[in-house]
Amino acid sequence: MTRVVFSMGSNLGDREAHLKAALRDIAPDAVSEVYETPPWGGDDDQPAYYNIAVIADDPGQDAEGWLALAQRLEEDNGRIRDPERRYGPRTLDVDLIAVFEDDGTPVHGDDPQLLLPHPHAHLRAFVLVPWFAIDRDAELPGRGRVRDLLRDESVAADARALRRLHPIWSGHGDAREP
Repeated sequence: MTRVVFSMGSNLGDREAHLKAALRDIAPDAVSEVYETPPWGGDDDQPAYYNIAVIADDPGQDAEGWLALAQRLEEDNGRIRDPERRYGPRTLDVDLIAVFEDDGTPVHGDDPQLLLPHPHAHLRAFVLVPWFAIDRDAELPGRGRVRDLLRDESVAADARALRRLHPIWSGHGDAREP
């Protein structure tokens, strides 16, 4: 069994519907509340994002399988990649933040298509705040405890711009009802 931590975001179309559709295909173990966040990465000419963190377990799933699922979820939700706008708007963005073996050992990947743990997660409040909300003991492999990463001055400044909205998932396998 492996455990995955996903960061999901949407800022085009029905943001909440895109996130809910992805959750229905994952059967998550834990889902954060929705956080509305400003665009990140310097491409500010776009709508605000809805972001969530998701933790899921799946017997027999490996890191490549989680990546394939993430890519399928994006495609199913109409994700179009614009090479001119790396941090541009999107219907759904699903990032693998970390993958752990069933004994808790982190999976490491250096393939450009599957960098694990996510190489920039420690810099992104929109990843760390929702993750910390559902796992107070979370640790980003190679970077430390999420609670400590949130104390970094630039991350803390970004975290103040996040707005917690509402639950998106009931915790009973049903992402249709908040």
